[in-house]
Amino acid sequence: MVELDIQQMIFEFLGGLGIFLYGIKTMGDGLQKSAGDRLRDLLDRFTTNPVMGVFAGMLVTILIQSSSATTVITVGLVSAGFMTLRQAIGVIMGANIGTTVTAFIIGIDVGAYALPIIALGAILLFFFKSQKIHNIGQIVFGFGALFYGLELMSGGMKPLRTLEAFHELTLNMSENPILGVIVGTVFTVIVQSSSATIGILQGLFSEQLIDIHAALPVLFGDNIGTTITAVLASIGASVAAKRAAAVHVLFNLIGTTIFLILLKPFTLLIEFIQSAMGLNPEMTIAFAHGIFNASNTIIQLPFVAVLAIIVTKLIPGEDAVMEYKAKHLDPVFIQQSPSIALGQAKEEVLRMGQFAIRGLDETCEFLKTKNTKHSSNAMQLEDAINNLDRKITDYLIELSTSSLSAHESEEHTMLMDTVRDIERIGDHYENIIELAEYQQANKVQISENASADLEEMFKLTISTVKESIHALDHKDRIAALDVVKKEEAIDKMERKLRKQHILRLNEGLCSAQAGIVYVDIVSNLERIGDHAVNIAEAILGEE
Repeated sequence: MVELDIQQMIFEFLGGLGIFLYGIKTMGDGLQKSAGDRLRDLLDRFTTNPVMGVFAGMLVTILIQSSSATTVITVGLVSAGFMTLRQAIGVIMGANIGTTVTAFIIGIDVGAYALPIIALGAILLFFFKSQKIHNIGQIVFGFGALFYGLELMSGGMKPLRTLEAFHELTLNMSENPILGVIVGTVFTVIVQSSSATIGILQGLFSEQLIDIHAALPVLFGDNIGTTITAVLASIGASVAAKRAAAVHVLFNLIGTTIFLILLKPFTLLIEFIQSAMGLNPEMTIAFAHGIFNASNTIIQLPFVAVLAIIVTKLIPGEDAVMEYKAKHLDPVFIQQSPSIALGQAKEEVLRMGQFAIRGLDETCEFLKTKNTKHSSNAMQLEDAINNLDRKITDYLIELSTSSLSAHESEEHTMLMDTVRDIERIGDHYENIIELAEYQQANKVQISENASADLEEMFKLTISTVKESIHALDHKDRIAALDVVKKEEAIDKMERKLRKQHILRLNEGLCSAQAGIVYVDIVSNLERIGDHAVNIAEAILGEE
């Protein structure tokens, strides 16, 4: 009978935890879709200083219901050069405050209505075709699942009050707060969701299985444990990304140390707030979580520069990451000196062209080695190309309202066209990466001769793009003419490779799947050549 109770307890707890985690993910996905896929832009734009970063981090975390996810996005932005370490520190601090919203949601005691809420979510998901209603259905379903999971976990934890070993553990945690911190940290590292472990803590506290003296150190440990996701995301990333992850760990370690020193007055404050506001046990833990993270941010925000210095010392090394943000697009020049603004735009277009060349190099390496490091680098560069495409286009549109000479108007049009061509080059090499990934995933074999031909065509294409960017930079008519000749060679090579592919197919040396991948790669390379010649012809036309 006792064995049956233990089995039921374990099953209810694990099942409840699974439903809770799924509920948070579903709700976060629905919120993210409703907000639109502009979260990266939000972090990119509104992090000019650490204070703005705090608010951006809070907002994004509230929208996606996961501080870990926000920190992972931040690590990615730092790694890609879209955000500096100091900006990232503000976002990470804000993410810690934003994640407390989940605890406050749990504090609203609607567990009795969890199943009807799930039913309503399911109706919105399955009986409506509108994407907006679909997203709302996802949020509602996730909200209900979150509470249903908590109810199951809470029910599963009730028999713990009969276990002597659990009583001893909570007693030890009350007397030794460091043990509580370790328990909270380890459990969150395992579950990889501080929202889940704080939800469990709220359940334990509401069932009177743990007192406030033991609960608060566990709460601090939960905040340390959630940093594991960012640490894992930074493995193999740039030095700057590793430093951003280290800041997340350091921020929570410093906060925990401060609050362990002030544990008695903090406990008295929480007890006073609970009695003064008549809070339920779940809401009491939510307030403790909110006060801990908000106070921790207020204490450490003035020391952002110091935190940056500490992690730079802890993780030494030069960061080879290129600055992917626009460097030259100063709006002041548009009104004051349109000709200088045009020159600034050209400098940015040339940087965009260099990113396209590097992206092509990385794509070629990925096609040869199938090392995902190269595809990851290429996709980061494609992201940078898209970002510059938007920024340069907006800048040039604004510049078009200024008074430009006839020659400047021609150059303005040429730059607008060139931006579009470079952006399309990025799209085509992204297509090649997807084809190479498909080849790898489906174990599609391309013969050695075919691979050698592809490499040859790739090198000719990269050389053509390089020369077109050189021609743009120096207004070099000879280089532009050479691009036209090389593009004709690419076209001839494409026709030749297609014929050779048909011969191999007829002789049974190549599978149909391999043929599709091969022909599509060749086709994308030929189109890249077309965009390179467009840039060259614009130079020839202008000259």
